Amino acid sequence: MSYTAVITGGNKGCGADLAERLLDQEYTVISVARRNPEISHPKLHSVKADLLDPEAVNIAAKQIAAHFDVTHFIHNAGLIWPNLIEDAKPEDIGGLAQLHLGAALTLLQAFLPNMKERQFGRVMFNASRAALGAPTRTAYGATKAGMIGMARTWALELAPHGITVNVVAPGPILTDNFWGIVEKDSPQQEALAKRIPVGRIGTVRDVTNAFLFFADPANSFVTGQTLYVCGGASIGAISI
Repeated sequence: MSYTAVITGGNKGCGADLAERLLDQEYTVISVARRNPEISHPKLHSVKADLLDPEAVNIAAKQIAAHFDVTHFIHNAGLIWPNLIEDAKPEDIGGLAQLHLGAALTLLQAFLPNMKERQFGRVMFNASRAALGAPTRTAYGATKAGMIGMARTWALELAPHGITVNVVAPGPILTDNFWGIVEKDSPQQEALAKRIPVGRIGTVRDVTNAFLFFADPANSFVTGQTLYVCGGASIGAISI
């Protein structure tokens, strides 16, 4: 069987690394993001879309489904929008709900007919340790926690069709999102690393290792699960 993976936010960070690793395994990969990937490859395709815009997502979903038989869907794109409670806005929750949840639903609905016909599929979310709670993460934590609940629901519905649904919940990871909050190589970054049980901040490769496990066609008996890739931070309390 040939495999085709759609990765939202596949143009940078964890999404870009995962795209390259799947390309190395001879997957066809489609990145859905506001910008094109920085690399080129005969089996890498780019669909430009703003996932905060429901109509743009709908157009992208139909375009991909019309041209590709999608077997793997990785919803990796995400934004943080940090705010203390006093500064948080209801529209922040609505916006991130569209990005983290609504976009995933629209895209998967377009890919499901092919997955069900094949009786095979792999669906994955990039959530966050912040789903367990973190200061300044009202909208982010709520919608990332929503990913876990939605994934568990989808896992139950899709298990009879050979489709698994799992969640990777990273954090903290050295990416642009992280450095947008913590200055790169700053004393704050060093202090945070010391508070993580394993003594370091995670890397993009740590995260994509987990996605490759869930993506593997051989791993058909694991579904509805959330794997925290966080150096033990999910079993303790850290403050960024």
